[in-house]
Amino acid sequence: MGKLRMPIGVDDFAEILTQGFYYVDKTGMIKELLENWGKVNLFTRPRRFGKSLNMSMLRYFFEIGTDRSLFDGLAITKETKLCGEYMGKYPVISISLKQVSGDSFEEARQQLWSSIAEAAEQLDYLQKSKRLNNRDKKKIFDLSEGKGNQQEALRLMSRMLNKHYGKKVMILIDEYDAPLQKAYENNYYDDMVTLIRQIFGYALKSNDSLFFSILTGCMRVSKESIFSDLNNPKIHSISDERFDEWFGFTEDETVRMLDYLGLDEHYEATKEWYDGYRFGEQDVYCPWDVINWCDQLLNTSDRIPQNFWVNSGATDIIRQFAEQADSVTRDQIGALIEGRTVRRKLAQDLTYRDMMDRPENIWSILYTAGYLTHRVRYEDGSCDLCIPNREVKNIFITKVDSWFTAKVLEDEDGLDEFFAAFTSGNAEALEDCLNYCLAESVSYLDGGKYEDKETFYHGLLLGMLSTRKGWEIRSEREAGNGRADITAFHLRRKEAYIIEVKYSRDTERLTADVQEGKLTMDAQKEELAVDAQEEKLAADAQNEKLTMDAQEAINQINRLRYDPYFSGRSPKSIRHYGIAFRRKQCRVLTE
Repeated sequence: MGKLRMPIGVDDFAEILTQGFYYVDKTGMIKELLENWGKVNLFTRPRRFGKSLNMSMLRYFFEIGTDRSLFDGLAITKETKLCGEYMGKYPVISISLKQVSGDSFEEARQQLWSSIAEAAEQLDYLQKSKRLNNRDKKKIFDLSEGKGNQQEALRLMSRMLNKHYGKKVMILIDEYDAPLQKAYENNYYDDMVTLIRQIFGYALKSNDSLFFSILTGCMRVSKESIFSDLNNPKIHSISDERFDEWFGFTEDETVRMLDYLGLDEHYEATKEWYDGYRFGEQDVYCPWDVINWCDQLLNTSDRIPQNFWVNSGATDIIRQFAEQADSVTRDQIGALIEGRTVRRKLAQDLTYRDMMDRPENIWSILYTAGYLTHRVRYEDGSCDLCIPNREVKNIFITKVDSWFTAKVLEDEDGLDEFFAAFTSGNAEALEDCLNYCLAESVSYLDGGKYEDKETFYHGLLLGMLSTRKGWEIRSEREAGNGRADITAFHLRRKEAYIIEVKYSRDTERLTADVQEGKLTMDAQKEELAVDAQEEKLAADAQNEKLTMDAQEAINQINRLRYDPYFSGRSPKSIRHYGIAFRRKQCRVLTE
């Protein structure tokens, strides 16, 4: 029998258990949930940490008529009394608001109707119920058609189920805050808040048919907005110790998975790239990253870890904060990239409408969204915040920092000059634009490992190129006999560009080696002496080194034959750029 597959994009509990997918057992959450009773329970976790799968698991456990064999061998079956009392004993209403993302309120409202109608369609069997009258049955049918009172829909469904079964109902609402984020982005936030508040008020407070309910989301939206009509919902955030092990993979769970798949040798890379999150007192890995990484290792020859998490969701709100940040915040972001912590007070109950009012809210948003995690929490509500792992560090280097620096040029109308120089092949003007940008960049440029430095400059260029519509920008794509750092294609003009980025190492490399403890004491003294001499090099010698590295970048494009990457696009022209960086200087060559 072959190995179980990685459940990429599969969040249905039954499908994972029956179709040969690997499952990390989180059924112990059921016991803790019942022992820590709350009428309304809200779990907030970053995206891609298993919220939807856990909701599916809960539905299959509690729902009347469930297939009990799904849970054979899982942890919860050891709780025989609990299973006897609760497994398969309750009607369940389960909806997801993940797809409610309309550009207008009316479009979003209709999408919300679709989610409700889909849940109502699953109650078609109530049309044959002897306990419901014809008027009840018509109401359920109308809901399945997207008709009736939308605000009271969930309460109506639960009342019909209660009447049919004589049992109170469990309501599961996944990604409850997704409609609010889209509403905020598209300027209909107040209308959506009113609608969601009414739906939740009817379903979760004014509902005698409710057994208990669970909601999940990425953000803990303030009680004063959508939860204002509810009596003290139990909120379990990423700071809370309760339920801290049920979202994300623990160390033991990750080690067992790697061992089962025969991937033990990749443990260190897995830990460096995808571990480091801290929920309550539990250290966890991002499950989306781990399963995608394992799938890559099992099915390709590529052994280079990838940034899976950043490509799985929008970053618009983070970008807005980054563009508003002042110089102090930029310096603190630099400190985080260098591996240090930043102590900040957090506000975890913001509304989407209010969170942009104060620039310092960026720390709460970064923390809640999973870009930062805590190492130490203090009684005054502050935390020592840090970047959790290598993957997220790369996100900061390639995205957050690049947004800061691109904003500098945008404020000075420098992006117009940048693109004019870039498209015309004016290497000298392009170099001037980049040097100005580097002079205004975050302090990170003077610290960090060699790989981090080159990644930063790579990300800086990506951030600037990605600010304009009509361009197709790609990073690290396989081309010819290697990977092109950056490819750019102007869709209308059919012009193609290939950029290779280099970092001039010289003294930077030696200092980094000393800091990392790679040299003996005698060797450190010798190399540091060389380092001191290097610092005295004349400006023309430093410029010569930059020019050599920029030329090597051009040579690499030609040597590894990157041009055929564009063969399917029939470009009118392909321009090569070799760009070498050293601290706050760069050299640009083109051909």
